[in-house]
Amino acid sequence: MEEIQSQSDNYRSSSSSASSPASRVPSSNFFYLRKPGSLRQPISFEDSPEWEDTEIDVRLDEAGDSINIATPASPSLSKLNSGSLPSPPLPEGAIFARKIAGASIVWKDLTITIKGKRKYSDKIVKSSNGYALPGTMTVIMGPAKSGKSTLLRAIAGRLHSSAKMYGEVFVNGTKQYLPYGSYGFVGRETTLIGSLTVREFLYYSALLQLPGFFCQKKSVVEDAIHAMSLGDYADKLIGGHCYMKGLPSGERRRVSIARELVMRPHILFIDEPLYHLDRCYVSALLMMVTLKKLASTGCTLIFTINQSSTEVFGLFDRICLLSNGNTLFFGETLACLQHFSNAGFPCPIMQSPSDHFLRAINTDFDRIIAMCKNWQDDHGDFSSVNMDTAVAIRTLEATYKSSGDAAAVETMIMKLTEKEGPLLKSKGKASSGTQIAVLTWRSLLIMSREWKYFWLRLVLCMLFTLCVGTVFSGLGHSLSSVVTRVAAIFVFVSFTSLLSIAGVPAHLKEIKIHACEESNQHSGALVFLLGQLLASIPFLFLISVSSSLIFYFLVGLRDEFSLLMYFVLNFFTCLLVNEGLTLAVASIWHDTFWSILTLVCIHVLMMLSAGYFRLRNALPGPVWTYPVSYIAFHTYAIQGLLENEYIGTSFAVGQVRSISGYQALRSAYDISPNSNSKWGNLLVLFLMGVGYRILVFVLLRFRGRKYVFKCRFFQCNDNTTNDAR
Repeated sequence: MEEIQSQSDNYRSSSSSASSPASRVPSSNFFYLRKPGSLRQPISFEDSPEWEDTEIDVRLDEAGDSINIATPASPSLSKLNSGSLPSPPLPEGAIFARKIAGASIVWKDLTITIKGKRKYSDKIVKSSNGYALPGTMTVIMGPAKSGKSTLLRAIAGRLHSSAKMYGEVFVNGTKQYLPYGSYGFVGRETTLIGSLTVREFLYYSALLQLPGFFCQKKSVVEDAIHAMSLGDYADKLIGGHCYMKGLPSGERRRVSIARELVMRPHILFIDEPLYHLDRCYVSALLMMVTLKKLASTGCTLIFTINQSSTEVFGLFDRICLLSNGNTLFFGETLACLQHFSNAGFPCPIMQSPSDHFLRAINTDFDRIIAMCKNWQDDHGDFSSVNMDTAVAIRTLEATYKSSGDAAAVETMIMKLTEKEGPLLKSKGKASSGTQIAVLTWRSLLIMSREWKYFWLRLVLCMLFTLCVGTVFSGLGHSLSSVVTRVAAIFVFVSFTSLLSIAGVPAHLKEIKIHACEESNQHSGALVFLLGQLLASIPFLFLISVSSSLIFYFLVGLRDEFSLLMYFVLNFFTCLLVNEGLTLAVASIWHDTFWSILTLVCIHVLMMLSAGYFRLRNALPGPVWTYPVSYIAFHTYAIQGLLENEYIGTSFAVGQVRSISGYQALRSAYDISPNSNSKWGNLLVLFLMGVGYRILVFVLLRFRGRKYVFKCRFFQCNDNTTNDAR
């Protein structure tokens, strides 16, 4: 304790000297903290009056579905309202007429552990206490890997199965699951559909989430657009096109939040609302002002943030400060400044509060000081803070536990949990049939606008087929043309299937969109697969018809309409199988490079075992015959096309003898003499297409169990990759 006290005194003296007018000349138009009435003179924290804990009256409205909170004016809030922290004027477009019934949420003794996540301890969050009230903004702040996102996900009930949660979470004073539609969660990384406008994107999201009539959902969408100040961007494409840029990062972030607002949730959780906006001061400020107005409608907002400007900091109602999973403070934002001052870490006048907090509790600064300990700046030492961060964290934690702020939090938690309030109810979901129809129509719209999705594949297939057709044109129907025609059909089936790899990026984007929607329970794996399948059928049929017609007539196959229709149907089914295979590989890797590499290897293996380079009955048995040649869809597609062309035909050998098409083909390819065997091959292709779709469904369900978070408050789990911040 003597070491802590001595280093704390050193820190206080250095911070005071750095804040003194002698060492710095304050700007006349920048005020960090002022006394009420003192509008032109910046003052230090030591000059401010002592703060007192305020009593909050909580009344549960049993007749309604909300909690009414009456908070007397506190000195801290009066300072904020009187101009202590400058706030920008609120935009007119952010005014809401519709009120939202919020809900109180309390977490008590919350501890989250992930085995092997941290080097010295498995505890990501340690005995955290706090609450959030309707109509307020509660921010969880801390440096990287402090447990911010983990705590947010634990409160929202979206932890992964590898984590364990100890403690209790109450909603309106009751232990209950958060039902569907009662809350919204916006992750740090969200996937938007760039080929849709903002209004279209939100409208399809409303159709997926909400039951009821279409006209009702249009009003909900307009409310969400108005709430997030997106009126000027409502009819603009999110991703833009070749002649127009897409939405800026700030507007994209607001669109992702607006998607959750179509449900009109009671509680809104946002992981890093300023993600990718740190460099853009205006966008970050506009985002927080918009969220502040959203909270003023009654919604309960809880979000994480790493760092903020002084103006943004002044918009927060309460702050939960974390470092290495330890709660260093919970309470009103300006009271946090008083807490740091009491602990011996007063904030310099010209420094942002969040910068000061993170400077004191971020252990990364120790390495910077160690590297630059011999450096000096214009004012002397390189850093005015000469206290070890670990000592500062212990000092702040000990000061908070023995302060009146911690006692006030416990008192408030007791008041919020001593009486059960109204239970949150589910708002209902759209039916599965409606979701399938919506996803099908949305996918059709996306595929028609994304030229890289099917239009590029259509052009590539037609150009390739034109090249193959001209190379193998003029073969005739003699016995000597059999081997060459087999080669033409093999090249056509194999390489047009290989060209389908061009659709891997589009499939990966579809899977990411589905994962984002499934994590928020907007749709399921089966609905996604059926919608994607129904939407892709017209485009695959267009590719199969155009490519088949070019190849069929250039190569000079048998001129019969029924045989042509079978050729088109066989190739269409082959494309369906290949589409399912591509989806399966993309579902496994979730990466463009590895998906393409895997698909190329699979196609090469299937080509080698398809029976063209060596007959199937002559292939080595253990691997190439069983199972590779039997799972290669090339085998059944080529067999069906050759049987369609040669079964029932004959070739003259000399003047008196003739052989059947089956006999002429035996030395070039292994087919069946049965005239109906081509339909058997078509059935096998169809079953393989169904099998690949079932495999994709299983993979998505497995991924859902691994990554999609269950909406629970008891025995919740945590994500082991990016959440411990």
